[in-house]
Amino acid sequence: MFHLNEKIAVVTGGGSGIGKAVAILFARQGAQVHVIDRNEEACDATVKEIQQANGKAFKHACDVTIQQQVKDVFNEIDKIDIVVNSAGVSHIGNVESTTESDFDRVYSVNVKGVYNCMQAAVSIMYKNKSGIILNLASIANNVGLQDRFAYSMSKGAVYAMTLSVARDYIDKGIRCNCISPARVHTSFVDDFIKKNYPGKEAEMFEKLSKSQPIGRMAKPEEIAALILYLCSDEASFITGCDYPIDGGFITLNN
Repeated sequence: MFHLNEKIAVVTGGGSGIGKAVAILFARQGAQVHVIDRNEEACDATVKEIQQANGKAFKHACDVTIQQQVKDVFNEIDKIDIVVNSAGVSHIGNVESTTESDFDRVYSVNVKGVYNCMQAAVSIMYKNKSGIILNLASIANNVGLQDRFAYSMSKGAVYAMTLSVARDYIDKGIRCNCISPARVHTSFVDDFIKKNYPGKEAEMFEKLSKSQPIGRMAKPEEIAALILYLCSDEASFITGCDYPIDGGFITLNN
């Protein structure tokens, strides 16, 4: 079950975190994976790790905020079965402390970047009458998170765009879903704690972990496993859905 043999998959943000875990898992399951990341060195590292495990992978240094770059990369790949939009940035701040440049940066990557990739993907998938798009949303779609104004805005938009694309292309053989993770232990989390809480890293890591009812952060590989299912043939009846993967945060954290 859940094999991706002969599938061609594109994973944005594949140089690190969830995107890297998805790229590695997809390759292990038989897909030809095209890894997209603005950081060419990180992108190259993911591809080499896949190739060393006898998987098929190709790197594409690309900034998802620049539409022409995205179109050029997607047209170069040509046939695309699966797109996972994992590229994203975060921001700490409420509506007062969020500057215009902060807001624009988050919007540019998390909203426009997803739009650019979905637009480029759909035009290719439409010709093939099949395709799967999986977007990374967040628990911020469903609950109010403190000091996450711009980030919540962007992930709410991802959820809305997911529903729109799912509805518009349901009769064109294209499925579109999103998932909503809670906090995931990636290098971003470690860097954030180190920058904002020097000398208290262990204490803050434990505090952030315990903010989720299950008592810990998710592993990128756990998020990747859900994405694999939703992008597999076994999930062929699923479209227009958002799947929380949150250690009980939404329903139990009250």
